[in-house]
Amino acid sequence: MSDHKLLINGVLRDGARHIDVVNPATGAAFATCPVADLALLDEAVAAAKAAFPAWSARPLADRAGLLTRLADAMQARAAEFGRLLTLEQGKPLDQAGMEIMGAIFTLRAFAGMKLDPVVQKDDAKGKVVEIRRPLGVVAAITPWNYPVMLLMNKLGPALLAGNTVVAKPAPTTPLTSLLFGALCAEILPPGVVNIICDENDLGQALTSHPNVAKVSFTGSTATGRKVMQAAAATLKRVTLELGGNDAAIVLDDVDPIATARKIFQGAMANAGQVCVVIKRAYVPEMMYDIFCDELTRLAQAAVVDDGSRQGTQIGPVQNRAQFEKLKALLADSARDGKIAAGGTALDREGFFIAPTIVRDVTDDAAIVRDEQFGPVLPVLKYTDLDEVVERANASDYGLGGSVWGTDEERAADVAARLQSGTIWVNQHLALSPMIAFRGAKQSGMGAELGLDGLKEYTQAAILNIKRG
Repeated sequence: MSDHKLLINGVLRDGARHIDVVNPATGAAFATCPVADLALLDEAVAAAKAAFPAWSARPLADRAGLLTRLADAMQARAAEFGRLLTLEQGKPLDQAGMEIMGAIFTLRAFAGMKLDPVVQKDDAKGKVVEIRRPLGVVAAITPWNYPVMLLMNKLGPALLAGNTVVAKPAPTTPLTSLLFGALCAEILPPGVVNIICDENDLGQALTSHPNVAKVSFTGSTATGRKVMQAAAATLKRVTLELGGNDAAIVLDDVDPIATARKIFQGAMANAGQVCVVIKRAYVPEMMYDIFCDELTRLAQAAVVDDGSRQGTQIGPVQNRAQFEKLKALLADSARDGKIAAGGTALDREGFFIAPTIVRDVTDDAAIVRDEQFGPVLPVLKYTDLDEVVERANASDYGLGGSVWGTDEERAADVAARLQSGTIWVNQHLALSPMIAFRGAKQSGMGAELGLDGLKEYTQAAILNIKRG
């Protein structure tokens, strides 16, 4: 039996059965995880629905206080969370620690937010006030790349706004979510947070459940379409944070060596397994060779190893399915362009891909057109700035992007032309719980983080009062 338990109605529960959880650094199981069936899912939703009236009736300050207690409890066990995260996800321990501390900070940030009424009119004829109400039961579905951080991005605003939650982590990274569930069992009233696991077989039942009022999903665009379809029958509110194919445009006034180093970090974070890392870099032809040479040097020098080992910079790909997908993509890339570094899986146990730089590649190559989601960066050359903006925008995705230039005003002007939800200038991956994050085009809808992200978990209502 597993030491990890589902959380349903305040009780830590066994599942209907158990599945193995694999350490991606070894390719071998290191633990088991309980998984729910339809009956347990229904119990979890029913518990959340039953808990909603009392939870939503609590003053916001009380709910904020309990979020702070959860953050305190996580911080007290931060090292334990970090070790477990490295085992199930693969990222190096220092990066796992950063994710845990970021998740704690996110909870505290939402605990400090308010949902005060907004007076839109107040005169002799009347008063108009916008108020915010919670929606009900929220289904929070999280992926395997940042399982702790992304759960807090959803749970923090959902709970503060007065909703109750049924969370479902990815089957390959469930354990840190269940550990968090043990904290919820000690701190929150029964039913306010419920955490169930599955084998990718309960998503449809959860997202279409008649007693779920909102679905917050982070994952692939293909799955996001299915979530929308499932939610449509009851017109559930939906927030979708989906795939990206972020372009970085390097301008001709930068130091190519220094900028290449920043681009490399922005592409290889979390072994490239981030929806919003740099996935294609556009570099002026005049500095293309020196830029690619520096990226190649960095890729060859990077320490790729088990995340639990000191000094590891890049860990494994998280799961076998993604590992096999990347190997096939690299085979295509060797035909479509020149592999300057990497290009293969490492000959060792686990799911390791060598950090890869692909140069002399065209826009129609699969490695450029599709989201690779791994430690692989295609580098494309350009000569005309207007043309490269068009090339960067010629994508179904629009999550993030960045522009790099010494002339800040010029770089900002170029950035404003990119069709993405977030465009950074001279930085990438600069995310904050205080700043809204949203996708354009097929990278999603709705906002996460910031006050706008909090409002996504509410229904606005207008109080229109006549005077005289």
